[in-house]
Amino acid sequence: MPLARKSIFYNALLLTGVNLLLRFVSTSFQIYLSSRIGAEGIGLMQLVMTVGGMATVAAMAGVRTTTMYLTAEELGRGRPQNYACVLSACVSYSVAVSGAVSAALYLLAPTLAVNWVGSAETEPALRLLAVLLPMNCLCGVMVGFFTGAGKITTLAAVEVAEQACSMVCTMALLTFWAGSSRMHAVESVILGTAMGTALTLCCLCILRLRQSGGHGSREPIARRLLSTAVPLALADDLRTGISTVENLMVPKRLALYAGAISPLAAFGMVNGMVFPVLMFPMAILFGLTELLVPELARCRAAGSEQRVRYLVRKSLGIALLFGAFCAGIPYLLADFLGQRLYRSAEVGEYLRWFAPLAVMLYLDAVTDAMIKGLGQQTASVRYNIFTNSLDVALLYVLLPEFGIFGYYLSFLVTHVINFFLSLRRLLRISGVKISAKLPLACLASAAFAAYAATYATTPVMKTICYTLLLGALWYLTGVVQRQDLRWLITLMKKKGAA
Repeated sequence: MPLARKSIFYNALLLTGVNLLLRFVSTSFQIYLSSRIGAEGIGLMQLVMTVGGMATVAAMAGVRTTTMYLTAEELGRGRPQNYACVLSACVSYSVAVSGAVSAALYLLAPTLAVNWVGSAETEPALRLLAVLLPMNCLCGVMVGFFTGAGKITTLAAVEVAEQACSMVCTMALLTFWAGSSRMHAVESVILGTAMGTALTLCCLCILRLRQSGGHGSREPIARRLLSTAVPLALADDLRTGISTVENLMVPKRLALYAGAISPLAAFGMVNGMVFPVLMFPMAILFGLTELLVPELARCRAAGSEQRVRYLVRKSLGIALLFGAFCAGIPYLLADFLGQRLYRSAEVGEYLRWFAPLAVMLYLDAVTDAMIKGLGQQTASVRYNIFTNSLDVALLYVLLPEFGIFGYYLSFLVTHVINFFLSLRRLLRISGVKISAKLPLACLASAAFAAYAATYATTPVMKTICYTLLLGALWYLTGVVQRQDLRWLITLMKKKGAA
């Protein structure tokens, strides 16, 4: 196997280890925070972060993905001397856009706090987010550049340092400053995260200054930047605006449900407690999704169609197997996890609802990354805008009638549609053909293994029974074959010897 073919999977394994550690720390902190400020406090924090997330997307204006994409293209075309042009143009673009968005958020913070979040006490937190926006966006540019240039080991080390710094600073602020104040707790999270981001930005800037600029003629980049970033920015802003309206609307529409007791608490349980647990294993796939965009961009720029098809097939297969395995574990352990992590039976019930959807969510994340890597960013965002708009309409109708179950139905319908559209697009542009036989065998095996494991008496035995039975069924049905195991073993041995 050529080195180029192996590198993405080795780098993905490296990022997997790092991101699994970071996700574990982040999820543990979320559990700690929920015990400190309660479900309603988590719900309030989610609303503040929703507004902050919308502002961040507007301020980022597509520049992180654009920097990654353009850098990977220059690498694929053998023009590293053009890195400086890419970085200079992207930094200038980021400073201009993020500065304008930061000023707007700062000035509008009182209005947004009252009319959007529904709490005037969130104004200082929103203004704090506004002040920190330009730094966050510049950090996104640098991370995109190093990812596109293939400096994965460097990024992994810096991300570990960033998370450690963020956690130490956040815990210090929560302990010595926040007290019992919900809003001080939110501000502590914002400030602690910002300190980690500042560390990352400084480290990456120093590392970039120490790099050689390369030799040869340089080409202007502004037109390519704008043609990539502006459509992405406009589409992302629209999509995020719709998503923000959706998140802010949910507690208000839930309050109209006849059986509603605490709509903000229910919203906080699903978004701040269930999803962090459900998506925790996604850290294992995050390395792959992070690398697929620049890798496929390089292959596309170099005209390597065979390599593109290889990556699409392998990545979809890995995501399917991993998603099917990860769907069964939280389904079987839902009650145990709800009680052990949050001391809440409701969280366990909601987790069991959403657990089977992990297969689709994980596959969709990988599919979306590959679409972007193949230059189909606009199509991807178009699908997201359509499904997010549909989600808003469904939530508006379903929440007063069905409560939190209406949220689940809307989530299911819109994510199925989005995944179908994205997968169809990916298969068409890559030329990959997939038989339905193996996916159906994979999912049927997972369903049977989960059903059989329910008869085990303890969480540990359920996990062991499910894992062993699922592995045996996959092998017997041909979902996993000997050559797949040999490929993985060979990949690890050769890379370890390199």
